[in-house]
Amino acid sequence: MKIGFGLLLVVSLSVGAYVSWRVVYQNPQNKESMTKNRLAFEKSPYLLQHADNPVDWYPWGEEAFEKARQEDKPIFLSIGYSTCHWCHVMAHESFEDQTVADMLNKYFVSIKVDREERPDVDHIYMTACQMMTGSGGWPLTIVMTPDKKPFFSGTYFPKEDKFGRMGLLTILEKLKSLWWFQRESVLDSAQKIVQALSQTQRNKAAKEFPVVQTLQNAANLIYKSYDAEQGGFGNVPKFPIPHQLRFLLRAYQRSPDEQHILKAVTHTMDAMRAGGIYDHLGFGFHRYSTDARWQLPHFEKMLYDQAGLLLAYAEASKVTQNKVYTRVVDEIAEYLLREMQSPQGGFYSAEDADSEGEEGAFYVWQLKELQAVLSDSELAVVKQLFTLTSEGNFVDPHVGHATERNVLFTDAKAQQDTALLQKFEKIRPKLLKIRKSRMDLHKDDKVLMDWNGFMIASLARSGYLLDRTQYIQAAQQGMHFLLNAMVDADGYPIHLFRKGKSDVAATCDDYAYLIWALIELYEATLDVSYLEKAKDFQSRMVDLFWDKEEGGFFMSAQNTRDLIVRPKEFYDGAMPAANSIALLNLLRLGQLFGNAEWLTYADKVMRAYAFMALNHPSQATQALIGFDYAFGPKYEVVIVGIPNRQDTEEMLAIVKQSVGLRRVIIFKPGDGSQGKKLNALFPFTKAHQIKEGKATAYVCKNYVCHEPTTDLKKMETLLRQPNEDTP
Repeated sequence: MKIGFGLLLVVSLSVGAYVSWRVVYQNPQNKESMTKNRLAFEKSPYLLQHADNPVDWYPWGEEAFEKARQEDKPIFLSIGYSTCHWCHVMAHESFEDQTVADMLNKYFVSIKVDREERPDVDHIYMTACQMMTGSGGWPLTIVMTPDKKPFFSGTYFPKEDKFGRMGLLTILEKLKSLWWFQRESVLDSAQKIVQALSQTQRNKAAKEFPVVQTLQNAANLIYKSYDAEQGGFGNVPKFPIPHQLRFLLRAYQRSPDEQHILKAVTHTMDAMRAGGIYDHLGFGFHRYSTDARWQLPHFEKMLYDQAGLLLAYAEASKVTQNKVYTRVVDEIAEYLLREMQSPQGGFYSAEDADSEGEEGAFYVWQLKELQAVLSDSELAVVKQLFTLTSEGNFVDPHVGHATERNVLFTDAKAQQDTALLQKFEKIRPKLLKIRKSRMDLHKDDKVLMDWNGFMIASLARSGYLLDRTQYIQAAQQGMHFLLNAMVDADGYPIHLFRKGKSDVAATCDDYAYLIWALIELYEATLDVSYLEKAKDFQSRMVDLFWDKEEGGFFMSAQNTRDLIVRPKEFYDGAMPAANSIALLNLLRLGQLFGNAEWLTYADKVMRAYAFMALNHPSQATQALIGFDYAFGPKYEVVIVGIPNRQDTEEMLAIVKQSVGLRRVIIFKPGDGSQGKKLNALFPFTKAHQIKEGKATAYVCKNYVCHEPTTDLKKMETLLRQPNEDTP
């Protein structure tokens, strides 16, 4: 139903004299009406999903806080996201229930937050939940004072007590009593939690730490958690962690004799691609595997997973020359460009796991269903490739037994069977068409700056590594959208776009990922306008987010006023932390522009990461990629040549193939084009000229510059040193 219907403000009073704010949407054509709460005016799909709840929800903001202060009520804060399965369950079970709504509306002020819209709010209260309970997740349930200090936390709660788990109604009743009869104890506890939260945002910078030992130790510790039987790292549930795989690829490149490191990476990537965590029909990866064998996934698809895995498989393809990995890159990209890129160029956030009231119903198949639509020969191919049974291989976690439905999964050996895959490729469109006829999955169509920056960086770099110009073009289209639709008139990024601009302020993550994307687009296109923008955003990022006392970047800008603490994130989870991304950005931009201040900031970020990198490296693998770059050897390469001429292209190709990520490159057209712009950006290149009428390479390694050369073999020798290539 569109918001264009007539609006009628309704104030309803229920028993207990509390006030509930509702809006009635009236359809003048069919006279139907529907009441909605304040969330009806929000842009977030997650908040809009709760707009017709009987709970008197407020969005995060001063209106809710003031109401709580005026009425002396605690705040019930619920945080989730639109494709979260258990968020849906709790919504249907409790927030759509009038009894729960009456309790919340009478004794609490209720706030609903989309964690993807306000990652800073989510970070603070998720940290509080982990401190208070030892775990966390979504939906996140917080009860706090009117001044935003938490005193109760948890995740999903059923409506009523069951299975030994306290129900939401019981919890609300107890919390109501605590607030009214043990207020002093509640306030004291809340204050202590805030003090502890403030301490978690501090970081102790190391004065000295051994970088080489840190890198070696990190690879060894991560390898110890490797599942040699099934692939992957750690225990069930198993998450694909792309930056961990990318770091291990670099560790192998530093020490090629340690083949076990490479085997752990390739085994994991093979198992993930073969398993049910991969969508073998529509492509792309599901969120995580609920079992050790990568077979039974949690079915939602997140944009950031696709971005990270696209890049991991592209780099693995470059290192191993394994064409299966190249195919995976092409398949993920096909899914992204088909399903997740808007006509304007931005990328949507996620696809839901649920349809028809069940998780995974869109993706699973009954054997009899396949028998009905496939010929005998086609069915034989499908059964040869995938593990299918009449009983079903999908054990629904909610019922605990097989349901005659099958998840499509195969094995790594089958992925090497070219003939079998070619046969299946002729059948796949038929199955995909049938699947598309099922009830559509909810798509979270908001465009987030940080997630889009991640996606654009991955597409640009993958396109560059694998010579896929269409991916670079898609990345350029995405960046055009971000710079035109998601940057305000003063040149500051905004965090979220959906059906028009949003006023959600950009976080540090937005800046970090946007800058990374601009750097990768420059690498892929050698268009210096991308570097100009990266330079501008990096300066703004330092001004807004840098911690002048302890180093590192805060998540929220210095003018943010609606948070109880100013969060700072160093943990590389599903999305690497902004500080990890910023580390590599600062190193590369500092090299390119000869900016010693930015290199100093990079050093301080490394020192802030030192303890985690040494002791908990699996939590800082994107940061460790930055450590690897910083340790070097690092190269600066300037190529002066006539654009598109053969000798120029040959030199550029050598740079692509040899040094990889631990280098920066500047291309200076020898025909004088862009001369003023390049000289302004890179004053040190004024003296760089074509020698002997040929494309000329100026190569510096670890702050030492070699004589310029026009000889391709000599240039290759300068770049291609033993054990120094990285993906």
